[in-house]
This record gives sequence, structure tokens and C-alpha cells, in this order.
Amino acid sequence: MIHLVTLVLVMTILSSSLYTFSRYYQDVRGSFSRELFSAFIAMYVILMLGFALIYFSLAEIGYTLLQGELLQVGSVIERFFHAIYFSGVTLMTIGYGDITPVGIGRVIALVEAFIGFLLPAAFFYKLFR
Repeated sequence: MIHLVTLVLVMTILSSSLYTFSRYYQDVRGSFSRELFSAFIAMYVILMLGFALIYFSLAEIGYTLLQGELLQVGSVIERFFHAIYFSGVTLMTIGYGDITPVGIGRVIALVEAFIGFLLPAAFFYKLFR
């Protein structure tokens, strides 16, 4: 039950962060600025940690998300760092191939990779608009 509450809390924080960013994103207009770049980096960090918490929480509930049970075996810290690593590699669409999503993890990874693919495009659109 506590993992379900954690998952709902993470989803709430992630969605409110995205809403807040999109709401105030229009305030930063014009050419490249430190604020725009900082917002871009903050967005990546928020998304990476948010998705890592989703992967970790779902694995704690009992879902198998990654091949090899990397999120089920080891200490809590090791499993959380595996979730962060997988989230970062997925968000940045690097895909080293050492970790493979399975089951519902594929859908979540696909959504995260899609966001990671579109975010730089939105950044450059804003930069050169």
C-alpha cells in the first residue's frame, strides 16, 4: 500500500512540475539565456528522477520491468540507482543495451524516450524562434 501511495505522489509531483514548467516557460522569450538552459536541465533532471521513481515504485509493488530482475535484487540503494541509470539512458535515448525493459516497463520506457526525444526539439524551437 505504501508503494502505491509513493507512486501516486511521484506522479503528482512529476505532473505538477511539468505543468509549472509549461506555465512559466513562456516567460523566458527570445534568444539563448541562462534561465532557458537552466530550465532545460532542470526539466531533464525532474523527468529522469520522476521516471526512476516510477520504475522503482512499480518494481517494489512486484512488477517486473527490467530483464534480469535488476530492480528486484540487491539493496534498496542499488535498486534505486539501477532505476536512475535506466531512466537516464532511456530519457536521453542512448540505449546502451545492457538493460532491457520487459512487460509494462516497455510502455513506460517508450513514453520516457518519446519525451526525451521531443524535449531538445522544443528547446531548439524556442531558442531559434
